[in-house]
Amino acid sequence: MDKPKLWTKNFLIVSTANFFLYFTFYLLMVTITTFATERFHASPSEAGLASGIFVIGVLLSRIFSGRYIDQVGWKKMLYIGFILFLATTFLYFLVNSMVFLFINRFLNGAAMGIASTATGTIVAKIIPNERRGEGTGYYALSLTIAAAIGPFLGMFITEHSNFYMNFVVCIIFLILSFFAVFFIKIPKLEIVKGHSNNNKDFSLHNFFEIKAIPISIIAGVIALGYSSILTFISSYSKEINLMSVGSLFFIVYAVFVLLSRPFTGQMFDKKGENFVMYPAIALFALSLFFLSQTHGSLTLLLAAAILGLGYGTTSSSVQAIAIKVSPKHRIGLATSTNFIFQDLGVGIGPFILGYFVPLIGYRGLYMMMAAVAVLCIFLYYCLHSKKATSINDDTESIMA
Repeated sequence: MDKPKLWTKNFLIVSTANFFLYFTFYLLMVTITTFATERFHASPSEAGLASGIFVIGVLLSRIFSGRYIDQVGWKKMLYIGFILFLATTFLYFLVNSMVFLFINRFLNGAAMGIASTATGTIVAKIIPNERRGEGTGYYALSLTIAAAIGPFLGMFITEHSNFYMNFVVCIIFLILSFFAVFFIKIPKLEIVKGHSNNNKDFSLHNFFEIKAIPISIIAGVIALGYSSILTFISSYSKEINLMSVGSLFFIVYAVFVLLSRPFTGQMFDKKGENFVMYPAIALFALSLFFLSQTHGSLTLLLAAAILGLGYGTTSSSVQAIAIKVSPKHRIGLATSTNFIFQDLGVGIGPFILGYFVPLIGYRGLYMMMAAVAVLCIFLYYCLHSKKATSINDDTESIMA
């Protein structure tokens, strides 16, 4: 029996649009602190807040966009998010104070949260159920590649050109992807009878998909560990005199995600999520351990490669699991629930972990995060692993 088609025009457009959303996010995330310091002579804490407040905006908007996306309409929500994201990116040219910068970063993040919730929800509907893990994995590559190219290009532009050129590049790509999304054809949303009017009350159930919360908790803890790399790898590389090699860290990471994604997605669909998640979390822990023991270029790049196999796999798999365990009519909420917990991990990580650096150093921090990653194996077992077997059995019996 032939597999249903995955690489459709809709899938490619949504993945490309998502890439440029995250490309802008990562490019500005690593360069906005320099902008704040050089343009407004901001202190390190103020510059850090200018970077981190974006994630707060993303987090809050995901809560509400996930709750109202079915009412507003998936494609309309995507347009709203893109228009707001473009508008607030243009506003960077007018920023003339730190207060203005804080406000615009927050609004820019809120717009990003709306747009990325829409792309994640739309792609979940487009991907065939039989290729859920594979399709979600390939879609997540848009984020992974953006995480590698965005910071690299941002630092390159900042070093070799006017800082405002970063905004110009982001705006050009956002405009191109905005026009592309007009050509997406979204399948009709099937509303289950009895559920259409259940979301009028202001309750937790209407802002989160309860069935997606267990796997999302795991995703949040793993993202907390990843934030230690995203935030401190540059400073750590400088401290151990590997700055030139450290600039290649996320490039190597992205390459190994690209190499692993074809077979990890297929294994998810054929063997089940447990077959993929256990080794992926273990590899994530191993990458953090290698980072804590790094003294040379080879170990640092080896940690990046293992991180691509570990975190690169878990970040897409948890999204596929969240969608898999949730009712079809609540895909939007399941998607936003998972992203909210991941954003929370990445967002609060730098603030919490920053307190440990003066006490235990970067090596101690990465050793601590490796231990947390190992604990995630047991957390996964308790919150999802046993339940996953029954879900897979039920799915097989239905298909039979």
